[in-house]
Amino acid sequence: AVGSDIIGQHCYKVFYDRSTPCKNCAVTEAVKTKRPALRPKIDDAMDLGMLPCLYSYPIISDGKVDAMVSMDFDLPTQGLQEKLERSNAFLRNLILSAVNGVIAADRKGKILFFNDVASDLLGYSVEEALNDLNIRDIYPGDGAYQVMKKLRSEEYGSKGKLISYFVDVASKNGETIPISLNASIVYEGDLEIATIGFFHDLRKELRLKEELEKTRIQLFQAEKMSSLGKLAAGVAHQLNNPLGGITLYAKLMMEDYELEEGAKEDLHRILKDAERGRDIVKELLEFTRQTRQLMRPNDINHAITRTLFLLENQALFQNIKIVTNLSSAIPPVYSDIQQLNHMFMNIILNSVQAMDGNGELTVKTYNSTNENWVCIEFSDTGPGIPKDALPHVFEPFFTTKEEGQGTGLGLSLVYSIVENHGGNIKAWNTPGNGATFRIDLPLQNTDSGDHQDGK
Repeated sequence: AVGSDIIGQHCYKVFYDRSTPCKNCAVTEAVKTKRPALRPKIDDAMDLGMLPCLYSYPIISDGKVDAMVSMDFDLPTQGLQEKLERSNAFLRNLILSAVNGVIAADRKGKILFFNDVASDLLGYSVEEALNDLNIRDIYPGDGAYQVMKKLRSEEYGSKGKLISYFVDVASKNGETIPISLNASIVYEGDLEIATIGFFHDLRKELRLKEELEKTRIQLFQAEKMSSLGKLAAGVAHQLNNPLGGITLYAKLMMEDYELEEGAKEDLHRILKDAERGRDIVKELLEFTRQTRQLMRPNDINHAITRTLFLLENQALFQNIKIVTNLSSAIPPVYSDIQQLNHMFMNIILNSVQAMDGNGELTVKTYNSTNENWVCIEFSDTGPGIPKDALPHVFEPFFTTKEEGQGTGLGLSLVYSIVENHGGNIKAWNTPGNGATFRIDLPLQNTDSGDHQDGK
């Protein structure tokens, strides 16, 4: 019965279930030449089920080929098996050496493959992952369901593939990690048998993106401050002359004429407003001062202590508790001591005024993690900074105080001084109540030296 089934069929169909002749086929050559054919063995043949016949000769009767005899030889299958094993080992090492985490799982979620990068990313050992972990465990909520839904959809690329999909995964210790996922479904025919995913950790990229955005904002702020500074300098110089005239003639009127009490009160109001205008001009000129008077190493802790000593006896500080935590390990900072004193005075007064004269001010100094910066923090227990005002607190003329209680130049002056020293400043609301300002000053002079000693 078997013999009758194969009569008339091609050898490549009967022996190898192929639809075309085998590569390097000796039978094809013998049919063509009507002579015996010997074909060389293919050295890199790896599929034991598709090895061609190596020797064939025709049986000829009356000049026609009645039949074909084909033979193979006792091939050294051990060598082929070794090649197969080496090939599999190479592919495995290739995946194990991938720069991204590689995880494969069957339809039930059991982990089939888990490389070392995936282990570092998620915190599970390879043994833990293969024995105890389910693929659903690494996705928060219904994350695994959403990934499979998109893999089976045509809307996110070709069906069975998912490319550069942003999703969060959960590590063993509960940390949420943003990743870019490239995944695909493994099919056997039309049947889904597994999934494989390549997990690219986005934390470093997102941090760099955030730092670049901060740098962009700082550059924009610096450019804006420079333009406003030039404008403010011009306005200040133009205002000085008329303010001086108003003050002079108001005083002359009070000295040279016998005036009614009401007129004297009006002149006093003129003098008071002129005085306030002069103070604003003074702050404008201080704000626009770009040169450093004297750059040298200065003790930051001493500068803070001196500023607090000058301020703490004022009436505004009577109900303010001052807490200092000044690190003795910070080295001197290359700076202009006058600008530092002015900066600390402005930021301390701003914090105390925010508390309306009643609360606690904490001043802290410490070295940064990489010890290239000195960090100074001022924390108050006031109402904090309104959310919509927080991005603008360092802008000139911006103030949250009532009209007549501030010029809006104090924090912008602080920003300008910090920038002149190559440092950074930022503000945030502390949990509960209050606000914190942190100033970072570099320990090494990053400029070329053109500003040293007032030059």
